[in-house]
Amino acid sequence: MADTIADTSGLIPVTVLTGYLGAGKTTLLNRILTEDHGKKYAVVINEFGELGVDNDLVVDTDEEVFEMNNGCICCTVRGDLIRIVGGLMKRRDKFDGIIIETTGLANPAPVAQTFFVDDGVKARTRLDAIVTVVDAKHLPDRLKDSSEAEDQIAFADVIVLNKTDLVTEEELVAVEGLIRQINRFATIHRTQRSAVAIDQVLNQGAFDLQRILAIEPGFLDGDDDHEHNEDIASMSFEVEAPIDPEKFNAWIGALLQDKGQDLLRTKGILSYANEDRRFAFQAVHMIADGDFIGPWKDGDPRVSRLVFIGRNLNRPQLRRGFEACSAG
Repeated sequence: MADTIADTSGLIPVTVLTGYLGAGKTTLLNRILTEDHGKKYAVVINEFGELGVDNDLVVDTDEEVFEMNNGCICCTVRGDLIRIVGGLMKRRDKFDGIIIETTGLANPAPVAQTFFVDDGVKARTRLDAIVTVVDAKHLPDRLKDSSEAEDQIAFADVIVLNKTDLVTEEELVAVEGLIRQINRFATIHRTQRSAVAIDQVLNQGAFDLQRILAIEPGFLDGDDDHEHNEDIASMSFEVEAPIDPEKFNAWIGALLQDKGQDLLRTKGILSYANEDRRFAFQAVHMIADGDFIGPWKDGDPRVSRLVFIGRNLNRPQLRRGFEACSAG
């Protein structure tokens, strides 16, 4: 398997956990905070009441940071997320990663963007993945009446498809089809009561397409010119020639400035000219970040791959723009 970002960066991985009301996000959070899974996480909850209704957790809500009996740390966001993350850095030796839970009605973009825009946060953390918990039974109805439910899926790197015991296999396949119409690139885990292995949702290095391709070599194969969903589409592009970083930065910067509101997620792995390291790029709307994440392995094709998930995407324009970033 290809190296993940965690292997080379030394930064604290941050997972943004989202999901519509009732999907099972709180159940997953409680598992992380109370089960003996051998890892220690700082879990930041920005709507404490949602977790507090569950009897599995008994904590003093007058305090802002709670240490759980399995070594995890639970925080509530009453103020600035950047300030709380900065406070967690003082406890750096006590946890392996940070999980930021969003409210059930929230678009995860603002939380994710926090880890791009603040220099102090960027210097010590990296956005590892956006994980979305989905209710298999009620998703079709939510997609009809809630743009937030659709956005949560579109932003996701990992999807926990929960409550699979409440639907038939045929219904489950149909629900997965709806998800794939919005986001073809997220990993999907079928679950009941949010019972998913912790290592399948945390520390994923999820915008490392090389890691995904190592698991599923045919990930980008086939004709992807069809988008069934009229609102959100997902598409990918490959460039075999080395990329000129100056050309790419100029193109992607202008693209995000012009179309950033429609571009929910942009992510990929780039092969820069005269560079033996892989460059990982990702953006949330207009806010972008990137860094080298380790060398290309011997025998691996040095192909640059870029994924867009968003609204009103112009495939020919995106393809031409990316191909024009080739060196030479």
